[in-house]
Amino acid sequence: MDEYTAVFEVDSKTDAHAVERLMERMYDSLREESRTLRKGSSDSTEMLEQFETILNATRRPTPGKLTVIYESRDEQLDG
Repeated sequence: MDEYTAVFEVDSKTDAHAVERLMERMYDSLREESRTLRKGSSDSTEMLEQFETILNATRRPTPGKLTVIYESRDEQLDG
């Protein structure tokens, strides 16, 4: 399994705004996917709730750090 990490340091209002926009776009994409592909599944509802919590936290422009970790597995996706 490969792992990739990106760390976003928030040290200014500009940084905070960029992280908020990133999370908004990610949340919107996940919400749209869950509406079309995973409608009504409990795992999609839980995932959206977790991302909404993060999104709400990024709406308060305070210093901090956002770490994104992507782990890829050696298997093919269906479809």
